Amino acid sequence: MARSSLTAQLASQILDHIRTNRLPRGQHLPSQLLADAFRVSRAPITSAFKLLESMGVVRFEANRGYFLARDAQDLRALKLLVNEDGDEDDSYFEIAEDRLSGKLPAQVSENELMRIYNLPRGRVLKILNRVAQEGWIERLPGHGWEFRPTLTSRDSYEAAYRFRATIESAAVLEPTFQVDPAAFRLAREQQQMLLENSLERFSRADLFKINSELHETIVACSRNEFFLDSIKRINRLRRLIEYRVLDRQRLTRQCQEHLQILNYLEAGELVKASESLREHVEGASTRKSPGVDRQAPATRRRNNS
Repeated sequence: MARSSLTAQLASQILDHIRTNRLPRGQHLPSQLLADAFRVSRAPITSAFKLLESMGVVRFEANRGYFLARDAQDLRALKLLVNEDGDEDDSYFEIAEDRLSGKLPAQVSENELMRIYNLPRGRVLKILNRVAQEGWIERLPGHGWEFRPTLTSRDSYEAAYRFRATIESAAVLEPTFQVDPAAFRLAREQQQMLLENSLERFSRADLFKINSELHETIVACSRNEFFLDSIKRINRLRRLIEYRVLDRQRLTRQCQEHLQILNYLEAGELVKASESLREHVEGASTRKSPGVDRQAPATRRRNNS
């Protein structure tokens, strides 16, 4: 299946390129050069850069592109988890649900997770690295990991959606708003990919990533960094609850609404796009918020001894 793991695969290749050539911090990374080297278009390279940016590997400069934020030698141990088999990871989602339900404390150790979920250290480290890439846990100095704050109640979930509806609908009306053709092309391709494939084949993590990135892409076009930072933070906070309330039956309609919003924006019909964005986000909140308090079933792998 065509998966968003292409982003992780390209990001991993870019990392290898950086390390092989021992590139220094501040080195410019030309998108077209890398696209030619990996035989892809610039759009998936941009998506890979965004992943690397979220990990602190590269930084973006307006009108200039992406630059290395760290020396190649500092990236020797960094690895990207690429889940190539496409299956849902029961342990990953069990950890997510247990954290959301308060069964896991804010701080955990690798040994604790190995004992609780009866997993080998290598598997625990892969899951933790994946979670760190997604932004809902971070390594503590020395030993241990700390979960970042997340939305945990229906009230906070609905408040977050009201905030999103306000910010996203306003972002497209900013005087600096300008469509990014490459980013929109990638977003459109991803939505079409979802429509043309069986949605049951995509994991909850894949679906959240593709759809949250579409909204971030639209807000980024406002050229207002405060709007974009706010939306990224909200998306990080709501990730775990979204895993619980995912409604696959509505995904086809959701993709269609996304494509219509892109159509409005590319046609310059910004007021219609703004109204559609607000209706889209508010509608999603109305349909999904009743499921926030529902305990999601989990595959129990606990070692209770």
